[in-house]
Amino acid sequence: MAKGKILVVDDSPTQLNMMRAPFEENGYQVVTAVDGEEAVAMVETENPLLVVLDVIMPKLNGFQACRKIKTMRENLPVILLTSKNQKSDEFWGKKQGADVYMTKPFNSQELFDNAVKLLS
Repeated sequence: MAKGKILVVDDSPTQLNMMRAPFEENGYQVVTAVDGEEAVAMVETENPLLVVLDVIMPKLNGFQACRKIKTMRENLPVILLTSKNQKSDEFWGKKQGADVYMTKPFNSQELFDNAVKLLS
């Protein structure tokens, strides 16, 4: 039986596979989206425990999607991922409601550890 559902959002199939692996290995069900619009819709339909969201994506970027998700479900944990490493980007991400802001590159265990902290 799965521990719960995690929504992983990135427009890169390689990144999606890397990010989903530690969750699946630890008994979580992973659903994926490839853009911000799809992510927002899936929060409604899939009822995830946590959202892992890339910043640079088509349609809605990660900042915009995070803001919409937090409007819908204020207490849903969101991890924002980006290659943007400026302090202003991290500030903006937190202002949109991100619980954790991670800068690429990172390893999948680091991502999983942050998720576990948010879920406990």
